[in-house]
Amino acid sequence: MAKVTVLTAVYNAERYLRQCLDSLKCQTLTDCQFICIDDCSTDTSYSILQEYALADSRFQVLRTPVNSGQAQARNYGLLFAKGEYVAMLDADDWFAPDTLEQAYSVLKNQNCQCAVLQLVQYFDENGREELFPISSNKKEWSGAEAFRLSLDWSLHGLYVVEAKIHKTFPFDDTCRLFSDDNTTRLHYLHSDKVLLCAGRYYYRKHCASMTNACTIRRFDYMLANLSMKRQLEALALDGREGILNFYETHRWLNLVGCYWYYYQHRNSFTLQEQQEIQSLFVQMLPTIERRRVAKSVKYKLGYFPFRSYRTFCFFENLYFKLRKILGRQK
Repeated sequence: MAKVTVLTAVYNAERYLRQCLDSLKCQTLTDCQFICIDDCSTDTSYSILQEYALADSRFQVLRTPVNSGQAQARNYGLLFAKGEYVAMLDADDWFAPDTLEQAYSVLKNQNCQCAVLQLVQYFDENGREELFPISSNKKEWSGAEAFRLSLDWSLHGLYVVEAKIHKTFPFDDTCRLFSDDNTTRLHYLHSDKVLLCAGRYYYRKHCASMTNACTIRRFDYMLANLSMKRQLEALALDGREGILNFYETHRWLNLVGCYWYYYQHRNSFTLQEQQEIQSLFVQMLPTIERRRVAKSVKYKLGYFPFRSYRTFCFFENLYFKLRKILGRQK
């Protein structure tokens, strides 16, 4: 059994892939398994993966039968994981050389189930690095505390976790983007103790990433949030009502944020895509429970959770126009 298994889903990542794989190959913790899942790439990514697998037996290369998205690809790889602990690394990101050693040391020596990595945001256009600010003055949390912090990403979702927890709660594949974030929250919740370690995860921020691109898939965020709500409703949680209220407020703010994005970029979408996006808002609005949305939010201009899409659009468009006018006057 390996100490740590790292899952890397790959799709058309040839530009950055070698840096990612080299960071795995050079880990100071050597007893590792690196499972790379090619999600039907059309560039040279699969050949690069095979090259590394031939040179280093710790690399295991899999390929999905059809392009299915990161969450499903990672879940395919999870079936083959043999490590005591599991981590993920995106194909355009990389680890510091001692990342896994730092995480493993915390996990084994401090009796915790999840080691959160230091997240370094790397800005591709100028090479600037910025440490992600965790909105907590602690470095150790109960699983419930880490779970609550993750609901609005006061605590990010890059970590190393016990394999049995990860296999019990595989990646949420409700939609192509964002839904796998829900898995982070469940991993935190089902850990007795979560600790911040010194291992660094370098997260590349660039315009080419799916989460930054102007694509209809950005609106998967609303579906992912609904999936998280349904999972929270199904769990027997201490303080369940408070958690649901907190998350519903967060979900409503995200929905308004998605509409703001659509308002700004709607001309970038085809007519058919615009109809699909509008249909998604029609589907999502009735799922918002008004009683759970904080009064400090829902009684602000532009933030009342109307169920009617037509009414919602009228007030949101009015609000956004006023924001633009006031912004020009400053």
